Amino acid sequence: MAAGLCRAFGALLLSAAPRCARLPAPPPGPPPCLPRGALVAARRGLGGSAPRCTTDPLWKCRVKYTVRPVGMKKTGGRDHTGRIRVRGIGGGHKRRYRMIDFQRLRYEEEAPPQPFSEKVINVRYDPCRSADIALVAGGNRKRWIIATENMQPGDIIKNSSHIGRMAVSANEGDAYPLGALPVGTLICNLESHPGKGAQYIRAAGTCGVLLRKVNGTAIVQLPSKRHMQVLETCVATVGRVSNVNHNKRVIGKAGRNRWLGKRPHTGLWHRKGGWAGRKIKPLPPMKSYVNLPRVPAQE
Repeated sequence: MAAGLCRAFGALLLSAAPRCARLPAPPPGPPPCLPRGALVAARRGLGGSAPRCTTDPLWKCRVKYTVRPVGMKKTGGRDHTGRIRVRGIGGGHKRRYRMIDFQRLRYEEEAPPQPFSEKVINVRYDPCRSADIALVAGGNRKRWIIATENMQPGDIIKNSSHIGRMAVSANEGDAYPLGALPVGTLICNLESHPGKGAQYIRAAGTCGVLLRKVNGTAIVQLPSKRHMQVLETCVATVGRVSNVNHNKRVIGKAGRNRWLGKRPHTGLWHRKGGWAGRKIKPLPPMKSYVNLPRVPAQE
C-alpha cells in the first residue's frame, strides 16, 4: 500500500514539472579551442600504455645520484605495449640497482680541476652486472665505481687529468688519461670520448692493452683483439676488472638460470647450419673515434 502511494506521488511530481527543459544556447562564434598541450595530456590520460615523450631530455635525469640501492621493476622482456621485444627474459630473484659512476674524473661542485684521491670503503657483489663494484669516498661525497682485480677496502686510489712529459708510475685502480700512462699498461673502463664516461672494457675479468701513442692519440687493443684509436685525453683505469673467475662458474641446474632471470628456449631439436663451424676470419679494421684531417692525394 505504501509503495503504491509513493509511486503515485512521484508520478504527480513528474507531471507537474515542465515537459522539456531547454538548455542554454551556446554563445555565438566559433567553438572554443583547447591548447595542444591540454589535448595531448587528455589523450594520454585515456590510454595507460601511451609511449613516454622522448623529446624532453630531462626525463632520464629526474633521479638525483645516491649510493642507496634503488628498486627495479621487472619487464619480462616486454615494452610499453605489452608485447615481447626480447625473448629469454622473465622471473628471477628480486634485484636492486646501484648507480655506478662511470666517469672517474668527476670533480666536486666548486672544486678546482686538480688531482684528487679517494678511499675504498667496501667491495661487494652487484646483481646487475658481472663485475664487482666498490664504494669509494673522497671529499664530501660517496659513489660506486667498477672494482679492479686486487682492490681491497682501505686502498687509496688516485684520479688525475694531468699529462706530463714523463709517463706516470700508476698503481692498480688509479684513473689517468691514456697520454700519461706508459705503453703496455693493462687498462679497463675506457672512454671513447673525453668526459663521456667509461663505455669499453667493463665486463668481469677483461682488460685492454695500451699499444702505442701517435700524434695526440692512443691505440688500445680491446679484449676482442680489435684495435681502437681514441684521443690521449680519454681516461682509463689501470688494471683488470674484478671477478676474474666469472666465466668459470658452473650453473649446475636449470633452476639457477631461472634465478638469474633467464627463461628457457624451445626444447625442439634444431639442425646446426654453417654458422656453427669454426671460422678463421681476419681482424676487423681499427675503430677510430678521432676525426683526423684528410690529406689530399698527391698527383
